[in-house]
Amino acid sequence: MLLLSFPSPKELHPSSISTIMECVFITVALLVASFLFASHFRRKFSNLPPSPFPTLPVIGHLYLLKKPLYRTFARISAKHGPILLIRFGSRRVLLVSSPSASEECFTKNDIIFANRPRLLAGKILGSNYSSMGWASYGDHWRNLRRISTIEIFSSHRLNDFRDLRADEGRLMIRKLMSECSSPVNFTSVFHEMTLNLMMRMISGKRYFGGDMEEEGKRFQEMVKETSLVADASNIGDHLPIIGWFGVMGLEKKMIALQKKREEFFQGLIEQHRKVDGAEAENKKNTMIGVLLQLQGTDPEYYTDELITSFCLV
Repeated sequence: MLLLSFPSPKELHPSSISTIMECVFITVALLVASFLFASHFRRKFSNLPPSPFPTLPVIGHLYLLKKPLYRTFARISAKHGPILLIRFGSRRVLLVSSPSASEECFTKNDIIFANRPRLLAGKILGSNYSSMGWASYGDHWRNLRRISTIEIFSSHRLNDFRDLRADEGRLMIRKLMSECSSPVNFTSVFHEMTLNLMMRMISGKRYFGGDMEEEGKRFQEMVKETSLVADASNIGDHLPIIGWFGVMGLEKKMIALQKKREEFFQGLIEQHRKVDGAEAENKKNTMIGVLLQLQGTDPEYYTDELITSFCLV
């Protein structure tokens, strides 16, 4: 058994307190100096790009970030050069503002930059990093990309929706003509047209201007909530020590939102399975219809979860 005994503050002489404070200050200064020294030589021998400012322990260059971020990055690049290495906490970030360097990143070195960072949003909203927007580069990602390129967003498939796009354009013009006697909220009109067009391509259903207003409002709220949650910054993504304690508020919101999104699209998938006759033929070319046909050929890979993640992307 080890017994440690410390004098109380009353027993300490003022000179002793001063000595202790000096020791603490010197220790902290040595730790910071060692960190900066090690970072300098690690960057030198790793052949990394230059950093614009001193990298602070733990937080890195997070202290530089101010909204809007694109203007902050533009100022840093204009002052320090087109290729810079900055740190968001423990994460290294390459800031590139040169067109030629950007082209090199996405052509010669595209595989190096293909992987996505493991962020909380990707874990929850990206179905544990398995959706196309969050999957790591590999066989799964290449297959998802092939499906989207050939089966869903091919020129032939988009041409099939030409009449649908024209129909939505005509309906929007009629709505504007009917409401032109009073002030028109163009933001709302174009937003509803976009959501209608998107959902008719995904599921064959029109949510605004018809009999689906309630379900449309539910979908609209879900889209709005997704934008808000995705835009929220999660400091735990960059400072793991905070992530260990859990960023419970944001994480709970993401989990609740993902549950709502999965239930909504699972309902659309079940509706597609139940239709028959002429309605089934009309829904055959929708995104869900195409993916359900693929599910028939390989049900183990084209699961309902994969179809849902495609629709969410």
